[in-house]
Amino acid sequence: MLLHHRFIEVAKKQGEKLAFIDRTAGREVSYSKALIASLLLAAEFKKFDKGFLGVMIPTSAGCALSIIGSLMSGRTPVMINYSTGAEENCRYAQDKCDFKTIVTSRALLQKIDCPHVDGMVYIEDIMAGLSTLRKAQAAAISKLPASFIQKMVSGNSDQQDAVILFTSGSEKDPKAVELTHRNISANIESFSARYKFTENDIFLANLPYFHVFGLTGNLWTPLYHGMSIITYANPLDYKKICEIIRDDKPTLMVATPSFYWGYLRKSEPGDFASLRLAVCGADKCPDALREGFLEKHHIILYEGYGTTETSPAISSNYEGHNKPGSVGLPLEGVEIKIEHYQTGEECGVGENGKILVRGDLVMKGYFNDFEETSLHIRRGWYDTGDMGNLDEDGYLWHVGRLKRFVKIGGEMVSLIRVENILEKFLPNNVICCVVDVPDAIKGARIVAAVTEPIEEKKITKKMAAELPKIALPKMFTVIEELPKMGSGKIDFRTVTSMVKNKLNTAENKKNEQK
Repeated sequence: MLLHHRFIEVAKKQGEKLAFIDRTAGREVSYSKALIASLLLAAEFKKFDKGFLGVMIPTSAGCALSIIGSLMSGRTPVMINYSTGAEENCRYAQDKCDFKTIVTSRALLQKIDCPHVDGMVYIEDIMAGLSTLRKAQAAAISKLPASFIQKMVSGNSDQQDAVILFTSGSEKDPKAVELTHRNISANIESFSARYKFTENDIFLANLPYFHVFGLTGNLWTPLYHGMSIITYANPLDYKKICEIIRDDKPTLMVATPSFYWGYLRKSEPGDFASLRLAVCGADKCPDALREGFLEKHHIILYEGYGTTETSPAISSNYEGHNKPGSVGLPLEGVEIKIEHYQTGEECGVGENGKILVRGDLVMKGYFNDFEETSLHIRRGWYDTGDMGNLDEDGYLWHVGRLKRFVKIGGEMVSLIRVENILEKFLPNNVICCVVDVPDAIKGARIVAAVTEPIEEKKITKKMAAELPKIALPKMFTVIEELPKMGSGKIDFRTVTSMVKNKLNTAENKKNEQK
């Protein structure tokens, strides 16, 4: 079923139940009002060019309704990252997907100091320009049976695009991912069956909707079931998020490890008592983080794994089926194959190789990029670019991006594994990122960026007991705040660039002193 058609059915059923508790705007929106608002926006969006419609609004009821309204109008929302380089991201999206109009907010542009980009229209102006007659018409339509409303709005196939999302760009330029209604709904159905979601759950929506984890997890999943959604636009406002959880009592929460670290530090025992499920994804979950939540809040962080291209969830741990350190069992309807990165042959139990995925969750492709699509999808299998293995019980163990393996002295070294070992010996308040830089003799050398000065020799000695000599960091450098993507992932590309600049500066000073 089309996602916005599902929303219409759910909204008609739920009526005056709260759909959105918007803690950024300080307002509450019932399902019946959300339906009227989405119909109003759909009518306004029909005035814009057909095809794609950019959406750059923080996580809120307004952003959610703009996404629904765009689909109802027959436009495909293109979600734009506003957390870093908003102006550049707008122009990149317009150029990549060949569209003009971007629905955004004046308040957002002012807050992030982003100039007006040609093609921008403002949600404040759209809402202010709605006439009493137009509102009355939308209210009247909302009273019709769901089947009538569904026929009045756009859409006839769940193979149509539901959204364009951009990959993180942490390694190279972002790609435009086409996800269909079937991709997302199939993922929701698998994920929901595993965790037994119901309309009585309350979902905390603290992740950005321009990221697949936020879009599927914090928007379409709760709407699919008729839950109430508590939205807050800034996941980095750790103290406020903890207050919202304590006061509004959500039952479900998903987040990235870097966000969970912030919530752990700023929370008090009892703040998370309402949660029946906390899922950690988008990056590896450190043991110390898992242990911290269990000790302080008696909550198990269930780690999962997914990608933008798979809508996103591929596998996860859950109650009664939890192997900490693994990324869990494949979701129902999801096939996973481990393939040798050189020979292409299927790997045996416990043998590391490339992670391939097949199922309804796999994207249609990269928009207007046949070459990248054909490189990543072969005979229905999506090549994630990640490395991992399946154990004897069928659990998936993720060992890092293939691009985060580096060849040193003829040996393949996993930077993720180096990070995992390093994290064990770091103080709790120190975060690390391990990168590689060119080396004239061995081809590459490993550098560890840490957020505070540490006892390097002491820690390296401890690491040497668990890692071969070639995998030990050859130097440490302090970067007080590691750059992150909007999803909370560390931006490896920028960290590598910063490390290279620091090394070049140090080398230049050394040469000057000679």
